[in-house]
Amino acid sequence: MEKIVKQGLLYDFYGELLTAHQKKVYEDFVYHDLSLSEIAEEYQISRQAAFDLIRRCDKSLQKYEEKLKLVARFAQIRAKIEELNQIINSKNIETSLLTERVNEISKEILSEL
Repeated sequence: MEKIVKQGLLYDFYGELLTAHQKKVYEDFVYHDLSLSEIAEEYQISRQAAFDLIRRCDKSLQKYEEKLKLVARFAQIRAKIEELNQIINSKNIETSLLTERVNEISKEILSEL
């Protein structure tokens, strides 16, 4: 997964666990695509301090994911929903097989929730 996409997903799931200051800086870096120099200037900190803060945020968000695995679950459920869509849109599948497979995938999704 591309680093920025991964950072965005981790922030979407766990961003509220960061401090207000961390959230502002991290959002500027990930969502507003500000450089470390721009962040340093904006918050009147050194470029190194901006880098360290973003790195700490990345590590914190990654630790939350290692423990809670919400992003991984989201990806699994999303893949199953995509599979459901493919099956439903398939023209070469018998109705009883379609129903059976849709029920199986639905049960898998519900068991993961």
